[in-house]
Amino acid sequence: LSACSHTGMVDEGCHYFISMKCDHGIEPTLDHYNCMIDLLGRAGQLDAGEDLINKMPCKPSAMSWLTLLSACRMHFDVARGKHAAKHVFELDPDNASPYVLLSSIYAAAGKWVDAAGVIKVMNEKGLK
Repeated sequence: LSACSHTGMVDEGCHYFISMKCDHGIEPTLDHYNCMIDLLGRAGQLDAGEDLINKMPCKPSAMSWLTLLSACRMHFDVARGKHAAKHVFELDPDNASPYVLLSSIYAAAGKWVDAAGVIKVMNEKGLK
């Protein structure tokens, strides 16, 4: 799945993911779901990535949302990025990564005040 994600082979990755359970009786783990979120996100299918997070049978982790947030940075999706970052803030409050990614999303969109505000909050929390 990871190889498919990094080479843009979305259809193949989806096929292998479905095949795990249907053909081989392997129940996908959270790591498999996170790979699928990455696969979809890198391909710009952010709706599908978020939908997968919301529908997967296991509880999404901070990494699930951080993976989507990273894709939002890559594809300049400010609203979804803000939403994903909120989840990471709640699930992993000591992680500086969502602050940096969200600030980068805001900066890329020319929202300099918002970008600076995110960094200010990060610094106030003592995160590096």
